[in-house]
Amino acid sequence: MKTSLKLSFLSLIVVFVVVISCKSNKNLSDNPQNQIESRSEYRIMFYNVENLFDTQDDPEKRDEEFLPEGDRFWSDYRYNQKLSNIYKVIVGVGGWDLPPIVGLCELENRQVLEDLLSRTPLYKSDYKIIHYESPDRRGIDVGLLYRTEYFTPISHHPIRVVWPKSIGTGTTRDILYVTGTTNASDTLHVFVNHWPSRWGGQMETEEKRMHVANLVRKATDSIFRVNPYANIIIMGDLNDHPTDRSVLETLKAQTEYDDIKPKKLYNLSYYLEHEKKLGTHKYNGQWGILDQIIVSSGVMDTTSTIYTTLEDAHIYNADFLLEPDDKFPGQRVNRTYIGFKFHGGYSDHLPVFLDLRRKE
Repeated sequence: MKTSLKLSFLSLIVVFVVVISCKSNKNLSDNPQNQIESRSEYRIMFYNVENLFDTQDDPEKRDEEFLPEGDRFWSDYRYNQKLSNIYKVIVGVGGWDLPPIVGLCELENRQVLEDLLSRTPLYKSDYKIIHYESPDRRGIDVGLLYRTEYFTPISHHPIRVVWPKSIGTGTTRDILYVTGTTNASDTLHVFVNHWPSRWGGQMETEEKRMHVANLVRKATDSIFRVNPYANIIIMGDLNDHPTDRSVLETLKAQTEYDDIKPKKLYNLSYYLEHEKKLGTHKYNGQWGILDQIIVSSGVMDTTSTIYTTLEDAHIYNADFLLEPDDKFPGQRVNRTYIGFKFHGGYSDHLPVFLDLRRKE
């Protein structure tokens, strides 16, 4: 009984901290766009949670760093704190109303998602999990949480990435493709991505990201052949910027929005990066957007029953996700580790989210 009361009290403290943080949000340029409030829109978010590993050894994965005896001295205490931090971010983005769809990447396995839903106050929510084990050599995957009250999956499967001989060998994360209907019976096609990293150099690894971009483009083309006005949402850490070749040339995500045409994809993150000068990730003192939201023309059609606009795409950069940068001007993301030193923060990326409006 005492343990139960203690847990309830701690949960209330966490909620209180999140609410206070949400009320005092300021983004990098003091733009009020991230003042998250309760709303009636249908909110979809994506978050690279940075190395969400459990504390158990999996001989099939390279998880040695994230074990109690590993280089990072990963422990149950630190793991539970990480889960609590992710919970606070999801609640913060939701603004008292949890997002109906949450895409996540850098997950070790399904168990970490189950722990997120059982070891935090999210156990009270109606979230369900969609997850497949990827062949990534580090063992990290992508996944999706959805609220049963707002989203009903119709089908889902991973799109496996296999390198052609011209690119080389190795493995990477699957692309998660989920089709479902909203609570207003609108069909959504959702792709959750975590494209190959730039480790080894951007140019040296570019061909791999272009190959993955081509797989996503082929999948969207297949959807468009059936319905040129389909509602498609592509979200994820693409490890490239909106103007890089993989996104602009291979995926063909448009960066001009004046003439919306069927069977086209439009990159809302380009608008955030180039017009609003925002970023989700800071590297060598420069902010940029690796975590992107790209939508189809059907989603940009304001005459549809459900739609979005440029102003409905956001980066969530609440105060508690940022801290002073001791190497470069401004702020940096509040991370879990700095090098191998435990820092107790959240992630090296900021979350992104999109609101879908309903036609009155």
